[in-house]
Amino acid sequence: MCGMSSPATDTSARASGRLARFTRGVRLGFPILLGYVPVGMTFGVLARKIGFSSLQAVVCSATALAGAGQFIALSVLAAGGGVLAVLAATVVVNLRYVLFGATLAPRLGRVSHALRPFLAFTLTDETFAVNTTDARIAGLDPVSALGVGAIAWLGWVSGTALGALASGAIPDPSRFGAEFAMPAMFTALLVGQIETRSHAYAAAIAAAVALTTAAVLPGTWGVTIGAVVGAAIAAWRLT
Repeated sequence: MCGMSSPATDTSARASGRLARFTRGVRLGFPILLGYVPVGMTFGVLARKIGFSSLQAVVCSATALAGAGQFIALSVLAAGGGVLAVLAATVVVNLRYVLFGATLAPRLGRVSHALRPFLAFTLTDETFAVNTTDARIAGLDPVSALGVGAIAWLGWVSGTALGALASGAIPDPSRFGAEFAMPAMFTALLVGQIETRSHAYAAAIAAAVALTTAAVLPGTWGVTIGAVVGAAIAAWRLT
C-alpha cells in the first residue's frame, strides 16, 4: 500500500507535467512575442488611422491572428473595398496555412479534439517554424506547441493594444522601422532551420520563385507559389 499512489496524486502529477510542457513551449515561442509586439503596434496604429476604435483593433487581432492578412484587410478597407473583397484577399494570403497544417498534422500524432482548434487558430508562419524545428530536435509535443501559440497570440494582441492606444502619439510608424520587425524575424527563423545544403537550395529556390511570381501576379500569390515549389524541391532533395 505504501508504494501505491493515490488518484489525486496521479492527477496532480499529470497536471504538473502538462504545465511544464506548456511552459517549455512558452519559452520556445518567446522570441516570437518580441517580434510580434512592434508589428502588432503598427497594425494597431494603422487600424486607428482608417477609423477603427481601439477595441475593434484589439478584437480583430485577438480573433484573427492573421498577420499579413490583417494588414491587407486594412488596405482593402482603406481603398473602399467591402466585406467580400476583404474575405477574398485574406483567403488568398492565408492559403499557405493549408500547407503548414498538412505538414504539422502527421507530426502531432494523436491530439485531443479539445486542443486541435487552438493549435489551428495559433498556426502562423512563426509558430510553424518554431514547432517544425522543435519536431526535428525533440519530437513535436502538442501541449508545448500550444504554449508556443499562446505566447505568440499574447504578443500580437498586446502589440495591437499598445499601438491602438498610442496611435495619437505615433503619426507615422514607418519612421521607427516597425515594419522591418517581421522580415527580420522571418530571416532569423529561416537561418535557424537551414541545417543542410539541401535546405539552403530549397529556401533559395522558393525565394527566387516567390520574387519572380510576385513581379507577374497580383497580390501575394508569389508567397504561396514559392512555398509550394520550395516544399516540392525539399521533398525531392531530402527523400
